Amino acid sequence: MNYRIIAVDFDGTLCYSNWPELGEPNMTLIEYLRAQKKSGNKLILWTCRAGEALENAVSWCRELHLEFDAVNDNLPEIIEKYGNNSRKITCDYYIDDKAVLPEAVRACG
Repeated sequence: MNYRIIAVDFDGTLCYSNWPELGEPNMTLIEYLRAQKKSGNKLILWTCRAGEALENAVSWCRELHLEFDAVNDNLPEIIEKYGNNSRKITCDYYIDDKAVLPEAVRACG
């Protein structure tokens, strides 16, 4: 693969929202992700939203010209490569407001 896979959360990350409502867009992140997609990288929307709340989030992103290669799922080429579709999304980067780097955990210890 000559591209990177970026998985990004919705609530509190792409959108400053109070679930299930929609809020203000994080335009800095959205512009970054648009540029990554334009460069040939793949984007996955990785969120706890489901049903109508998920549909609303995807539509909200489309209105901001942010399209995903997968939503709450692995890319087809990853599923083929590993011969299964694990619950954990395979990606190079996770962007999430709840993320903690392993180094930060060690520093707290």
